[in-house]
Amino acid sequence: MNKNIFLITVCLISTLFSCNVEGVLEDQSIASTKVNNKNKDVTIIESDNTSTEYSDEHCKTIDLIAGQHHIAGTVTIDIEGGNMIITYQINLDWTIDATHLHITNCEADGFPVTGANNPKIGNFDYSSTHEEGVTEVTYIFNLNDFNIDDAFCFAAHAEVSGPSEETAWAEGEDFGGKSWAMFVEANLTDCEDEGDDDGGGPF
Repeated sequence: MNKNIFLITVCLISTLFSCNVEGVLEDQSIASTKVNNKNKDVTIIESDNTSTEYSDEHCKTIDLIAGQHHIAGTVTIDIEGGNMIITYQINLDWTIDATHLHITNCEADGFPVTGANNPKIGNFDYSSTHEEGVTEVTYIFNLNDFNIDDAFCFAAHAEVSGPSEETAWAEGEDFGGKSWAMFVEANLTDCEDEGDDDGGGPF
């Protein structure tokens, strides 16, 4: 009994961020790193969790398109405890070699682009290369680090290997350049906890 009380107390006094990260880690994690980029902390978790099914409910789920023609996996968004969680999850025929991610409040100059309106993925706020065999990559951010009231946009790019080596984008709106790069429009109110008796707010 005393042991149970101790464990509950430890969980309650832990930071909410730490608890959420622990929940995402599960048993399949290959690596977890916390980095500071442009005064924004982000935790990046790599996994080879090939047994995961896509049945879990998420705030938003978007197809990850590889080479313009293949649905190579999904990109999901969740809001939990004041954190934004964006996860790349790849199908079994593919692995993830690198990811690039940029989040903005949808203003006209929100994404780094060339004069021809093609995204500069090398200038995206967040990026990482990944261990061989990685099939899932999760980025965890504190929402307070972003100037987002409700609507936000993000571009999720990946380099993937499978039947062929391809570039991949979360399916969304065209950047307007000559490339097929895309960005996604999303809304925080889509992530409200319907089970919250108080009637509002993100998870």
